[in-house]
Amino acid sequence: MNSGSLTIVGTGIRLISQITPEARTYIEQAEKLLFVVADLPTIAWLKKINSTSESLSVFYQPGKNRLTTYLEMVERILTCVRDGLKVCVVFYGHPGVFVYPSHEAIKRARLEGFCARMLPAISAEDCLFADLGIDPGTSGCQSFEATDFLVYKRKFDTSSSLILWQFGIVGELSFNPEIRVSRCLPILIEYLQQYYSSDHEVIIYEAAQYHICEPVIQRISLAKVPEVLDAPMSTLYIPPKAPASPDLEMLDRLGIPRSIQE
Repeated sequence: MNSGSLTIVGTGIRLISQITPEARTYIEQAEKLLFVVADLPTIAWLKKINSTSESLSVFYQPGKNRLTTYLEMVERILTCVRDGLKVCVVFYGHPGVFVYPSHEAIKRARLEGFCARMLPAISAEDCLFADLGIDPGTSGCQSFEATDFLVYKRKFDTSSSLILWQFGIVGELSFNPEIRVSRCLPILIEYLQQYYSSDHEVIIYEAAQYHICEPVIQRISLAKVPEVLDAPMSTLYIPPKAPASPDLEMLDRLGIPRSIQE
């Protein structure tokens, strides 16, 4: 293995408090610390505990394609690793959930012979399950990025929970901090109304970043979502439309009593 190394960690969702002891150790001991986080207090904390801290957010520019930005981040990460440094990269939330640069950097680092790893962290989905009181084991759970969901016409089951991430910026491929709600949101809602009624209750959700704040949990009919959404990074949770019906033949094959359907 080459002398440089890469460890990618996450901050969790709530300010600093959800960083694991293992992740903190790597942050403190890194010879080069790179980060993309969402709030100024976390940035200040990272700079305080590691003087080599450097933000990768400088690669974001209004109107710039996100993929271009992500590839520039990857190249900056690998440059530091190639310099023989023990590199730690910090991402907001879970570093492996909707974070293209983390996976790409690890893949390329390993191909070049460097030791590279990712540590788990608390994601927005973990917070959603806790805040909404949802057990994904009850009826199953389907999770899609909103633009991907439409473009590839992902198959899904209305008897199971459906989570759509980044639905407020659906169809937006470039970074634009001025956008509050995507012009394409009505297209998403129109598509969903082919499977759910207009008055089907859904939840607009946003996890709380601070202990003194409550999460956003807004229950509303599907048709009214475009009228009230004002936070582009909110998540759309769609509960099951109706319970699933068991396959009686499969129950028999598994030796499970048919009374389970009652």
